[in-house]
Amino acid sequence: MEAKATAKYIRMSARKVRQVVDMIRGKSVEEAINMLHFTPKRASIPVEKVLRSAISNALNTDEGTKLDPESFFIKSIYVDQGPTMRRYRPGPMGRASLIRKRSCHVTVLVSDGVKTE
Repeated sequence: MEAKATAKYIRMSARKVRQVVDMIRGKSVEEAINMLHFTPKRASIPVEKVLRSAISNALNTDEGTKLDPESFFIKSIYVDQGPTMRRYRPGPMGRASLIRKRSCHVTVLVSDGVKTE
């Protein structure tokens, strides 16, 4: 059985979130949550939240009541770039400098390894 969760418009650049996501790709859910909890990067907090949401989505289905949450593993996890807010600040010689406030979308797909048709 598979379950999916998505976190959109996270106010961090996709590059920084991908560093955290690459650490946990393919790992068991229990091991991934443990790694994220003790990772000193700011991006680990929203990634952990979306991972817990995916597990919760799996357990809240009709088939989910029979499943063990420790049997899940991360089948797929990826980060897409979201919209960029643009702000201006004063630059040298009366010019305006552009500030880019980037965002990203994180998608997690967890599975228990059993195929259901």
